[in-house]
Amino acid sequence: MNNTRFATAIHIMTLLSKFPQDWITSDWLAGSINVNPVIVRKEIGVLKKAGLIISRKGKEGGSQLAKNASEISISEIYSAVKNSDVLGKKNNDPNPACPVGKSINTHLGQLFTETDLLVFRFLGDKTLKEFTEHFD
Repeated sequence: MNNTRFATAIHIMTLLSKFPQDWITSDWLAGSINVNPVIVRKEIGVLKKAGLIISRKGKEGGSQLAKNASEISISEIYSAVKNSDVLGKKNNDPNPACPVGKSINTHLGQLFTETDLLVFRFLGDKTLKEFTEHFD
């Protein structure tokens, strides 16, 4: 996941966890993250689809956590925004005549799967509530 989607999503979720009773707007979230509100709204849509947040529109609109922060694992957030393997992508078209090239992607696939599983398990042991407690 060589991008900032996870960092943006965990930032959003941490802010919502810090202010659980408030309806936080995408503009306010974007100001904290220092990104365009469109990026925040895109991630809110993904997090909402994953069942992690709820949103409402209008003058009193905004977003909140869909459940208590102690019930949300960091791995759930990671899974919601993950769009590539931790180690990146495989080579598109390695040389099939090469002793390494002919089977590199098979072995990389196994390595990538195992690495992603380790990351998922590691993050699964941590809750959003625990992460949020790092901030004043």
